[in-house]
Amino acid sequence: MASIMFVGTASDVGKSVITAGMCRILRQDGYCPAPFKAQNMSLNSYVTPDGLEIGRAQAVQAEAAGVACHSDMNPVLLKPTGDTQAQLVLHGKPAGNQSAWDYFMGRDRESLWEEVKGAYDRLALAYDPVVLEGAGSISEMNLWKRDIVNMRMALHARADVYLIADIDRGGVFGSVYGSLALLPPEEKALIRGVLVNKFRGDGRLFEDGRRQLAELTGVPVIGVLPFYKDIHIEEEDSVALGRRIFHPRPGAFNIAVLALPHLSNFTDFSWIERMGSLHVYYTDEPAQLAGAQLIILPGSKNTIDDLSYIRSRGVDRVVVDAFRAGIPVVGICGGYQMMGLTIADPYGVEGAVRTVEGLGILPVHTVLEKEKTTVRRRFAFGGVDGPVCEGYEIHMGKTVAAGGECPLNYTGDGIDGYRAGPGCWGTYMHGILDNRAVVEELLAAAGMSGLELRWFDYKGYKEEQYDRLASHIRAHIDMEGIYRNLQMQKR
Repeated sequence: MASIMFVGTASDVGKSVITAGMCRILRQDGYCPAPFKAQNMSLNSYVTPDGLEIGRAQAVQAEAAGVACHSDMNPVLLKPTGDTQAQLVLHGKPAGNQSAWDYFMGRDRESLWEEVKGAYDRLALAYDPVVLEGAGSISEMNLWKRDIVNMRMALHARADVYLIADIDRGGVFGSVYGSLALLPPEEKALIRGVLVNKFRGDGRLFEDGRRQLAELTGVPVIGVLPFYKDIHIEEEDSVALGRRIFHPRPGAFNIAVLALPHLSNFTDFSWIERMGSLHVYYTDEPAQLAGAQLIILPGSKNTIDDLSYIRSRGVDRVVVDAFRAGIPVVGICGGYQMMGLTIADPYGVEGAVRTVEGLGILPVHTVLEKEKTTVRRRFAFGGVDGPVCEGYEIHMGKTVAAGGECPLNYTGDGIDGYRAGPGCWGTYMHGILDNRAVVEELLAAAGMSGLELRWFDYKGYKEEQYDRLASHIRAHIDMEGIYRNLQMQKR
């Protein structure tokens, strides 16, 4: 079949989730789909089975498709380290830091285009069909000549393209009409339909709007997807983080996650967010930490800058005081580095600052290095004979103890983290809180071992959510028309 592509009138219109849903539908219908996004910008990343880094959204989409994720599914990943700087990850490996100007205006742009075309071509030989996702808006005319992810990619793939618009944010007629009217003829010819997303209320009330939109643009509206709150798919980036809760809840076991400016991999907390008696909230307000029974310092793409930020807010003093008062405090990746005595950056990996003092909670020192560690792990938690757990590492630092080692995890070929006690430790292991034994120990350390929790199989839960998403999409879009288009365009 031809490839299929979902593009948007803007960012956060639902492209990633709909792509995941379409991957699940195609898998259910007997095909072998794979996701593809040429260029992704996100601090939420994942490690492939062969130890390479891609955007979390493509890992989720691959999971929905029932295939192992691969770096070809997201050949270019940008991980912002500041307002105008980002780390470039090419084919799963760091390729240096670049400013936005250098990335978009530099001479290597055509080289990147060749790289993403090669990645797509390899996927197209192995999977049928490839489900592509665009980025942001397709109508950013100033970026067209440098485009490697939207309609230029669609032309290369000869894909059936569907334009997604978010009616919940308003202006759906203008955004759809303007997006299509600005396209060059050869690109507009690829548009097979419009998908209106996040409709609230009775869908029959938009029947006239659906007809008018089709008449206005000359492109059929293939579906109107209702807004939902009861389907949970892991989300891609910090836009989703802005929708999280930012305060403790009376009567609950409150888990405070520091809301760092460069917070990465907030999916570390997806499982515990789904448990009934646990209340996870995100904050950078000292007063909001007072109600927490557990404080987590999460991952960061710019640890030194984020440490400076929490100090400017007075959050550092509250965290240290909580630790001294016996409140459990744990750190993951960048958060683990912050908990130590010092962080050194001799190669300028994160910026101009070469050395900073940490919070002094753990007796460890960190040196940021040029090489990035990206690996999936099975590890024994808390001791050589501890429960076997799973996680993954994504970091550019090495942390060593100032005195004797007191590791948290045993990986078989080494050790990870530092354990000062059941309620105070740091680790490089993302996904560590997806393991029941880890969460149970933290609850016991907080004096809440008797708390009743709704434990459940998180992997099975995610599979159920993909199926529910697929059913939701099937019920509201013209799948027969989509299949008809795909078969007509068969190569």
